[in-house]
Amino acid sequence: MKRILSTAFLAIVVTSAGVVVDKALPVGWVSSAHAQDKGEAKKERETRRTPALRNKVYEKLAEAQAFAEVKDYASAQQVLDQMIAGEGKRALNSYELANVYNLYAFLRYSAEDYNGALNYYKQVVAQPDIPLAMEINTKFTVAQLYFVQEQWRPGIDALLEWFELSDKPNATAYILLAQGYYQVKDYDSALDNVETAISMYEGEGKLPKEQWYNLARFLYFDKNDFDNALATLYTLIEYYPKKQYWVQASHLYGEKKDEPRQLAMMETAYLQGLLDKSSEVVQVAYLYLNAEVPYPAAQVMEQGFKDELVEEKSKNYELTGSAWRQAQEIAKAIPNMEKAAELSDKGELYTRLGNVYLDSDQHQKAIGAVNKGLSKGGVKRPDSARLVLGMAHFNLGDYKSAKKAFRDAAKDERSEKYARQWIRYIASEEERQKEMAKDI
Repeated sequence: MKRILSTAFLAIVVTSAGVVVDKALPVGWVSSAHAQDKGEAKKERETRRTPALRNKVYEKLAEAQAFAEVKDYASAQQVLDQMIAGEGKRALNSYELANVYNLYAFLRYSAEDYNGALNYYKQVVAQPDIPLAMEINTKFTVAQLYFVQEQWRPGIDALLEWFELSDKPNATAYILLAQGYYQVKDYDSALDNVETAISMYEGEGKLPKEQWYNLARFLYFDKNDFDNALATLYTLIEYYPKKQYWVQASHLYGEKKDEPRQLAMMETAYLQGLLDKSSEVVQVAYLYLNAEVPYPAAQVMEQGFKDELVEEKSKNYELTGSAWRQAQEIAKAIPNMEKAAELSDKGELYTRLGNVYLDSDQHQKAIGAVNKGLSKGGVKRPDSARLVLGMAHFNLGDYKSAKKAFRDAAKDERSEKYARQWIRYIASEEERQKEMAKDI
């Protein structure tokens, strides 16, 4: 029995980033996804009279196809050229000529001349009275080739023509159309089509492809439809579990101001060992701090340093030190604040370190750190730093230096009231000590 020479089917993989073309199937093969069923074929034979494919023409086509299947494309083209040379083209009927153009298209596609292939496929469908199945499949291929060349709008138009002819478009076709609309930023139309594709697959008890869900997720997010975006992410987590989906879900909960769930998603990813970037671990620590649970925040950072995952930057040591301090673990806060200050090009962290030293009754170190910070510059609140300096001097019994520090702090109206209270207190303390000395 003769093999029917019809449109080569190009397998298309659609992703949210673009269209990727796989290898073409051998010439003459027709994708079962787009071929008509028996009922449709019978109906077409009753409504469209297709010219016969004569035996001598078939033999030439078969010869060309045989060369093509073994990748002897030059010989295949030579056979085709001979068929339409001189008056040969006029001797071919529309169906025979359509098959010649079909093979030419495949040869151009094999040479990665996609525009050349496209032009030949257009000539296939331009022939009158070709089988409807051939027209349908070729128009689908035309749409695909437009997409391959990133000609999105013509590709969409060609695909819509195909939809008009096809009685049973499959989910892949809807995804391809969604991809086209996505590329021209018609996100509403893209979402309608990707939802249709997903619904078709799910309705058949099949799992939609990961890329389909990802395209839907992006489109929901663009519409600020965070609930549906989250529902899609939960599906991805269930069937295609990856770190990125936990992180994206956390981000969406952040957009919804749902901080407990935002933390829960990142915490779960962390506990599964999925987080492998410094920024991700740091984010977990910040989320713990925002939830007012500083101890696990500090632990996460310490483990990150131990695993050489968290970058040894001033800001990260500062975060760790702050977490330990909030957790009332001053002894653990100090070495982290020391490293943070050492790595900083400004004096701000030295003044903060001085405050931590003061909390741990290391008054001499507090004085040294604050003075170093003020000398280095870049301190946000020099008045607050001088308050710490004054208290450290006072605790060491150096009232003269303490009063000077408080007088300097009082020059800033934000600290003036508190600084003058300290100056009065020191004066009263000095007076009390004088009176005590008289009694001795």
